[in-house]
Amino acid sequence: MSGIFAVASRGDCVLDLFYGTDYHSHLGTRRGGLAVAGDGGYIRFIHDITNSQFRSKFETDVGRMRGRWGIGVISDYEDQPLIIGSHLGVYAIVTVGVVQNAEELARRALGKRTHFSEMSGGAVNPTELVATLINQEATFEDGIQRAQEAIDGSCSLLLLTERGIYVARDRLGRTPVVIGRKDGAWAATLETCAFPNLGYEAHCCLGPGEIVRMTEDGAERLRPPGPCTQICAFLWVYYGFPASSYEGINVEVVRNRCGAALARRDDVRVDMVAGIPDSGTGHAIGYANEARVPYGRPFVKYTPTWPRSFMPQDQAVRDLVARMKLIPIEELVRGKRLLFCEDSIVRGTQLKDTIQRLYDCGAAEVHMRPACPPLVYGCRFLNFSRSRSELDLAGRKAIHALQPDCKGCQPDYVDPDSENFRRMVEVIRQRLNLTTLRYQRLEDLVAAIGLPKEKLCTYCWDGAT
Repeated sequence: MSGIFAVASRGDCVLDLFYGTDYHSHLGTRRGGLAVAGDGGYIRFIHDITNSQFRSKFETDVGRMRGRWGIGVISDYEDQPLIIGSHLGVYAIVTVGVVQNAEELARRALGKRTHFSEMSGGAVNPTELVATLINQEATFEDGIQRAQEAIDGSCSLLLLTERGIYVARDRLGRTPVVIGRKDGAWAATLETCAFPNLGYEAHCCLGPGEIVRMTEDGAERLRPPGPCTQICAFLWVYYGFPASSYEGINVEVVRNRCGAALARRDDVRVDMVAGIPDSGTGHAIGYANEARVPYGRPFVKYTPTWPRSFMPQDQAVRDLVARMKLIPIEELVRGKRLLFCEDSIVRGTQLKDTIQRLYDCGAAEVHMRPACPPLVYGCRFLNFSRSRSELDLAGRKAIHALQPDCKGCQPDYVDPDSENFRRMVEVIRQRLNLTTLRYQRLEDLVAAIGLPKEKLCTYCWDGAT
C-alpha cells in the first residue's frame, strides 16, 4: 500500500503538503517524497523512511521548499515523486496501486524505442512506466485514461504540471481519492484523516476512473466516473486510519460494527475482551459493547522508539520488532479467559508468539476473533502482502496441509458453512494454540461496511473479481 496527498493554494502550500503527506505514514514502509512547483521550476526531495519517521527526514527540506502547488507520497516500494520531461511538458508524478502486467507494458514501450531510467534490481519503476504510458497521448487526461485502461491491477495518481494538479482515481476505484477545500486552497488525499487538523473539509469523493484538474480555484472535472466501483474492503478492516472515511463511511465505525457482528454470532464465556493493538482495538470495542463483557488492555504497544506500523523487510527482524513493541501486563492476564479481536490473520507467525506469551503470563484461555474471513488469495490490486508468497497465507497453508495437491479447489474452502472450511479453521487454531478460533463471515463484514458487495473488492477472501 502507499498514500498520496496534494495541495493547490493561493499562498505557500509546503506546510499543508508536509503534514498532509505525513498523515499517510501508516500506509508505507520504504520511501517518502515531496515535490512543489516554485518560481524556479520543480523542487523535489525523496528519503528512505524504512526505520525512521517521515517527519524526521523532511523537517529540514520543508524550510528549503516554496511553492503554491505540491504533491507528496508515502511509497511502499519505489522512489517517488519522479520528475518527467516529455512532449506534454515537465511534470512530477506519484502513484499508488500495483501494475501486474508491468513487464508486458514495458516490453511494448521498449519496442517503440523508448527507454527507462529508474531501474532498481533490473525492474522498471512502476511510476515511470505509468508516466511512459501517459506520454503516448496528446493530453494529460487522454494519457491518464490510456494508462488506466492498459494496467492490469490498479493505479491512482497525481500529476503536478504547469496547468495544475491532475488527480485521478484508479479505473475500478480500488483506492479512495477525496477532494477537500478550505479558504484559499484545495487538496486531494487518500486518507481523509489528513483534512481536519489542516482546516480542510471533504468536498467530494472521486468516482472510479474519474480525472480532475485541481488549482487553488477549485477542481475541474476532465473525465466522468465510470459505472463500476470495487473499493478494497480491507481498507476498513485494517489499512485505513480510524479517523478516515471512504465513500463517506468511517473506518472506526465499521470496525465497531465488525466487532459487534462477531459478538452476535458468539456464545463463548470470557472474562475480558481485548484488541491486538492497534487495528484490532476498534473491533474489540465493538465486540465488548455488544457482548457486555469488560474491555481491557492485557497488552500495550510501546511506540516512542517503535513508531512505525511496518518495519524492516527482513522477516526475522520484523518478528523481533513486533515482539519488542508489545508488552504484556501480567496482572490482567493471569488466570483470565481472554478473547482477542484482530483485524486479520495473514500468516500467523507473529500472532503465534503473542499467544504463547499470554500463556506464559498465566492466561487460562485465549480465544481469537478475526474481523474478516480467512485470507486465501494474495491481493492482485493494492500490494497487500506483495512480498509474501500466496502460499504463506495462513488459510492457504492450512488448505495445503489438508490437501497437498490442491490447486483449484479453494472455493470449497471459503464457504463458511462447508466441512472443508471448518477443517481449515481447525488447522489454523491448532497451529496458533488457541482455545477457540472463529472468523467473521463475509456477509457480516459487507453489512458492517454498508455498501453492496458488488461495490467492494473481496478478492483476498473469496477470489471474486
